[in-house]
Amino acid sequence: MPSSVPHLKRVTINDVAERAGLSISAVSFALNGRKGVSEETRERVLAIADEMGWRPTSAARSLAGASTSVVGMVLARDPRALGIESFYMRFLFGLEEELSKRGYGLLLQVVPSPEEEIATLDRWRRSRRVDGVVLVDVRDNDPRIRMFEEDSSLPVLVVGDPSVAGGLPNVWTDDATSMRESVRYLAALGHRRIARIAGAEGLAHTRIRDDAYAVEMQELGLEGLMLRTDYTAQAGAAAFRSALTSPEPPTAFVSDNDIMAVAGLTVAMELGLRVPDDVSIIAWDDSVLCEHTFPRLTALSHDVIGFGSHVGRRLFDAIDGRAAGAFLDSTPRLVTRASTGPARSL
Repeated sequence: MPSSVPHLKRVTINDVAERAGLSISAVSFALNGRKGVSEETRERVLAIADEMGWRPTSAARSLAGASTSVVGMVLARDPRALGIESFYMRFLFGLEEELSKRGYGLLLQVVPSPEEEIATLDRWRRSRRVDGVVLVDVRDNDPRIRMFEEDSSLPVLVVGDPSVAGGLPNVWTDDATSMRESVRYLAALGHRRIARIAGAEGLAHTRIRDDAYAVEMQELGLEGLMLRTDYTAQAGAAAFRSALTSPEPPTAFVSDNDIMAVAGLTVAMELGLRVPDDVSIIAWDDSVLCEHTFPRLTALSHDVIGFGSHVGRRLFDAIDGRAAGAFLDSTPRLVTRASTGPARSL
């Protein structure tokens, strides 16, 4: 007895070529990210293919993408800030180190907004421009996570907490534990007013640090102050200056990166304050910079190069079809140096 379910014809590259009014070879070049067609034509073909519901078959993926030997990463950040922030430079070095072992390269795209980031990832996903992607700067309810959950044809590795990875493979650091340890350490030194110089709002790791800070401060009965920044030295300096010139200035700070902590040292000096006699400062992401300031900066330290390498290894697991999982890379540990000390007597 014939089935009553209608047969749905799979959309082929020939169908896309006919709709676009182009040759099959031109459409193939466009869909596979190869040279030979203009960017305008590529975008038009990708839009038509998406509208028609075209998806590459496993055989086509094998033929077309067997050897991009490239993984992709998109950063929605100000490129001027990236030039001075050490975290991503070290992270990328570790990632590239792992990629080179497999003969892979990294396609890094810096874009001006999260919307452009999604559009770039969608183009890569549809055209098979890369063999896998690394997602960074994950947000709560991140649309990129939903994109890759709904279409798993392109392997992905999320750099972020399991709570926001949506079941996709992820590598993370336990920032909550590290933040709470920092607050307890400063409280043990007698600090009662502790400020947090926080990174960009909306990022999941910022929210996780915010929550851990708030909980620990409340449990210890301390006075807190949260100051939001964009990770730049300028924003960090403005936040430190605002706090230190307030009627009841904090006696200690935890900064979300080392660049802002260094800016805080400068502001304190300009205001005639001594570190750590008058104010204590802790930096996040311990880089060589922390050891060459005066005084040397107490920092939450972890091996960022090793973190990047770990991400690379787990991405290859995803590319090779191994089971997904959540992998804790490290818990940043507090390395005490000369920028922290007992709270001044009031």
